[in-house]
Amino acid sequence: MNIVFLGPPGSGKGTYASRIAPQLGIPHISTGDLLREAVAKKTPLGKKAESYMKKGALVPDDIIMQIVKERLGKKDARPGFIFDGFPRTIEQADSLERIRRVEIVINLKIPDFVIIQKILARRTCEKCGEIYNIAHIKFGKVNMPPVSPKKLGICDKCGGKLVSRSDETEQIIKDRLDVYRKQTQPLIDYYTKKKLLRNVDVIGSPEVMVPIIMAEIKKSKK
Repeated sequence: MNIVFLGPPGSGKGTYASRIAPQLGIPHISTGDLLREAVAKKTPLGKKAESYMKKGALVPDDIIMQIVKERLGKKDARPGFIFDGFPRTIEQADSLERIRRVEIVINLKIPDFVIIQKILARRTCEKCGEIYNIAHIKFGKVNMPPVSPKKLGICDKCGGKLVSRSDETEQIIKDRLDVYRKQTQPLIDYYTKKKLLRNVDVIGSPEVMVPIIMAEIKKSKK
């Protein structure tokens, strides 16, 4: 199946995609990871992308789409894929359709105040990048327990120090949410018109949400 996950920063796109993709036997693909890999390997496209990234500029769509096309041409992506936070624009969505037809779009919905609490409570391992969360958010149907390390401030995987990122302040989070809405609403409308969009309210931990999202995916197969 060819699947796209949309959702604001902190909604859990990457977490859910990384757990669902193995169940479906398809790769979880992040364009950010693809770009970083291309740059690290110094591929021709990676060198082009790096010239923009060094200036803090957006990598042009034609470069991103070439990297995406290469990735989708690999054997493991033949049965399908899950894109996490891509496409970001109508132009990218149209370009993706010319490569592979998207079959379902999962749009994760979560209130802003929950996202702000979640991101402010996020702790990231400075060595391996593993993410934890120290908040326990409860209101109405929402119950999100903390994802805590066994030892306070220390990563379970590698023993690295857990830190708060400097770009995860309340104002920066609010600004990112504003940008996300302006950029993504046209995309939501685009996939709604194609009858591919499935709205999913984020109400719990990954253990709760993964089966809910899987049920939506299975419904779309019928």
